[in-house]
Amino acid sequence: MQLPAGERQAPGKVFLVGTGPGDPGLLTLRAAQLMQTADVVLYDRLVSDDILQLVHAGARMVYVGKQAGYHTRTQAEIHQLLLDFAEAGATVIRLKGGDPYVFGRGGEEVQYLQQHGIKVHCVPGITAAAGICAELGIPMTHRGVATSVRFLTGHSREGGELQLDETLAACADPHTTLIVYMGLGTLPLLVRQLRARGMPADMPAVAVERGTTSEQRVVFDTLQQLHGSIQEAGLQSPTLLVIGQVVALAPGWTGVQDAAAAGGLSAAAASAAVTSAHDCARLQLDDAVAAVLKQQPQQQRVRQPVGSS
Repeated sequence: MQLPAGERQAPGKVFLVGTGPGDPGLLTLRAAQLMQTADVVLYDRLVSDDILQLVHAGARMVYVGKQAGYHTRTQAEIHQLLLDFAEAGATVIRLKGGDPYVFGRGGEEVQYLQQHGIKVHCVPGITAAAGICAELGIPMTHRGVATSVRFLTGHSREGGELQLDETLAACADPHTTLIVYMGLGTLPLLVRQLRARGMPADMPAVAVERGTTSEQRVVFDTLQQLHGSIQEAGLQSPTLLVIGQVVALAPGWTGVQDAAAAGGLSAAAASAAVTSAHDCARLQLDDAVAAVLKQQPQQQRVRQPVGSS
């Protein structure tokens, strides 16, 4: 596969770049720097349009997004694209939501490329758990409340089937914060398993759709009631779940409990009312994209059809 820029004998480099949970202000400086120099950018569904604006206009953009039940490219095809572009001498950026090494399959891509003699560098990103918990004021650990954190995914290797940690007894520990990525479809089963292992039905929990972005939606409720409230609110993927006593430390948790008690609102309705004020305050922050670009004119990036360039 040849690039318009011409032939180069030496293979190019590949950079796996984490873009964080969605807010461009949470990008690392290294990520922003690389996005201004790449020849080719392969990007996921979870990379926001605001972040894509930071890619310079001359880069070739290749969409390789996935979601449950529909993959524009298989993982093997993504591996081959990365290899083809690198062997053609390109500087290749693989943009991933969150952190490449936290449920991002970054390790698989690194292994494949290294086996074929391609140098790979990983640029870490703020994983969704850290970004969203910070956004909501939820400390993942807190003295006397939570002494450990456990990350789980609700998807199997090829998606769609449940893959939960076999040590769910440890997850049900009241002093453990449990964070579930891609867990909407498997939440009812997860709740049953946690309850069977002793986790209280009234354990505080929260579901966050597209956290840290302008499209963020939040639902606070107890473990037992969370699934019903999520359905009422109509949350969709990507949604992160946080379960544990630390959720009750979030300002939003108290606000939702008070609003529900005073106005007879459901947890979903109270969550929407309470979190909207916080969203308005966050959106008053300076435009992070403009700050990074330092007002340099850039061609805006929009999602393109599969296989376009």
